Amino acid sequence: MDELILSKRTFTNQDITALNEKYQSLSIEERIKELYNDFDEREVMLTSSFAATSAFLLRLFSNLHPSQKVYFIDTGYHFPETLDYKKKLTELYNLNVQSIAALKEEHEFTTQDETWRKNPEFCCSINKVKPLEIIKSKYSVWVSGLMKWQSDHRASLNIFEERGGILKFYPLLDVSKEEREKFIKKNQLPFHPLVSKGYNSIGCKHCTIPGEERSGRWNNSPKTECGLHL
Repeated sequence: MDELILSKRTFTNQDITALNEKYQSLSIEERIKELYNDFDEREVMLTSSFAATSAFLLRLFSNLHPSQKVYFIDTGYHFPETLDYKKKLTELYNLNVQSIAALKEEHEFTTQDETWRKNPEFCCSINKVKPLEIIKSKYSVWVSGLMKWQSDHRASLNIFEERGGILKFYPLLDVSKEEREKFIKKNQLPFHPLVSKGYNSIGCKHCTIPGEERSGRWNNSPKTECGLHL
C-alpha cells in the first residue's frame, strides 16, 4: 500500500486562495496537522538541506507526523559538517531520510569544469534542481521551511503557492526570527556546527562563506537562491 503513488493533483487559483485563508490563522503545529487532513502522506514531498537551523522544521514533523519521508539533495559539494549534522538529526529524531543526487556523469562534469566558479546558476541546476525535478512529478504538494525574513524574495510569498507545477507549502513562512529562536531554545534544538563559526546560511562549500543570514551565499554574486524555490 505504501508504494502506491496517488494521482498528482492540480489546483486552481481559487483552491490556493481558499487554502491560504484556511491556514493563515493556524499555528505552525496546526498547519502541519491540517496538511494531512487535506493531503494524503503519499502526496507530500518534504525536503531539507540539513543546514543552519533545519532542526526547526524537522523537529516539528518528527513530533507531528514521524513517518513523513524527508528528501536530502546530496550535491556532492556539502561541507563535511553538513553530512555529520544530517546523520545527527536523522538519528536524534528518527527521521525517514532519502538522499537524491545528480547523474554521476553530470556531477563529474561540474567537478572537472569547476562550473560553480563561472556559472553557479548552471551548477545549481545540475546538482540541485534537476535531481529534484525527477521526483517532483510524483507529488502534489512540496513542504519547505522558508521564512519571510530570510530574503526579499521569500518576503513576497504566501503559505501556499503554485510553483513550477507543484503546490508549495511554507508552514513557517510568517514565523519571526525571534519566534524561531524561542522555539529552538525551548526545544534545545542542535544548531549546524558551522553556525558557531559565523555561517548563518549554509549551502555547498564552494559557494558559502561566513555571513549574516543569506549574505554568505554565492558571495560577490547577485544570486540569492539556488533555483529550487523560484
